[in-house]
Amino acid sequence: MTLPPLVDPAETLSNRERERTARHAVLAGLGDQGQRRLAAARVAVVGAGGLGSPVILALAAAGVGTITVIDDDVVEYANLQRQVIHRVDDVGSPKVASAVRAATALSPETRIETRRERLDADNASRLLAGSDLVIDGTDTFETRTVVAAACAALGLPLVWGVIQEFHAQVTVFWTAPPAGVPAVGLDDLYPAGSADDLPTCAEVGVLGSLCMTVGGMLATEAIKLITGVGEPLLGRLVVVDALTGTQREVPLRAASSAASPAAVPPPPAEPRRTAAPEVDLEQLRAQQSVGAVVLDVREPHETATGVLPGSVLVPLGELLADPSLVGADRVVVVCAHGIRAHRAADALRGRGVAASVLAGGLARWQS
Repeated sequence: MTLPPLVDPAETLSNRERERTARHAVLAGLGDQGQRRLAAARVAVVGAGGLGSPVILALAAAGVGTITVIDDDVVEYANLQRQVIHRVDDVGSPKVASAVRAATALSPETRIETRRERLDADNASRLLAGSDLVIDGTDTFETRTVVAAACAALGLPLVWGVIQEFHAQVTVFWTAPPAGVPAVGLDDLYPAGSADDLPTCAEVGVLGSLCMTVGGMLATEAIKLITGVGEPLLGRLVVVDALTGTQREVPLRAASSAASPAAVPPPPAEPRRTAAPEVDLEQLRAQQSVGAVVLDVREPHETATGVLPGSVLVPLGELLADPSLVGADRVVVVCAHGIRAHRAADALRGRGVAASVLAGGLARWQS
């Protein structure tokens, strides 16, 4: 469904800005007035990482007037695979500084306001107040829950996306939409507590190029809401599978509506058939002593720092491509945190191998 424009248009654009955004001016339904709405808009972006980076670039390029970037982190070298506003020279510097540099270089008239703070329940309303809408680019459900609660309290639309491995979800939440439009919130997709144990990107990885795809989708939803063009994803969830190159749409309604129950798809991570049993380090050693193979599925740069004695080293990608690489009939799989080990165990169990997993991965048993 179409929604009324969220932002009143600015009176005018500078000649230089009109020239810079000329390709918007000829878009049917957006045009000069839509561009002036963008120039008057205030958008808060929570997180300047994998999703926040392309969102900031796209919003600045589109001519959004004020972008508030909220992030307390510094750039790490491992960020550069997917966080496209940062450069090698930015490593060790605040992420918000990269946001200012990159966005200003694209759109000199866009005002970038930075908040180098970790958003939490105590400061969320203060940090988000005054925005026309919020885009959540954070990477933990704890923070996403806080952002969603603050947006609900402030009556702000929330453009929301989550990405993991090769999968993503994108939607719009708004608990105080225009009259006649059904309200939808985060709890209607993930009821409280249902997603607290989802693994982080650091544990299972993320396809860097997919961050740009999803970030572009988030920015597009924001532009649609600001200008009133098109049909925002309020009440609809887009599920992206990069491996198959497909997207599917799932209707999303308030869980309290008996006529239209919430349609909750599985989390982005690939589901497991039945969770492999987990063992502690003492049980691992006992199984190893009676012939079980300890299979380490970490990458070579990880195993170079040390392995459990007697381990067989096969990176997860190689194992998934050819599970027959492991010829044993009893295996205990280990990785850094246990997430990859479970995927490997699933593949092996599918071939009839008795596979278990070191609970919590090597990180839990480092001492």
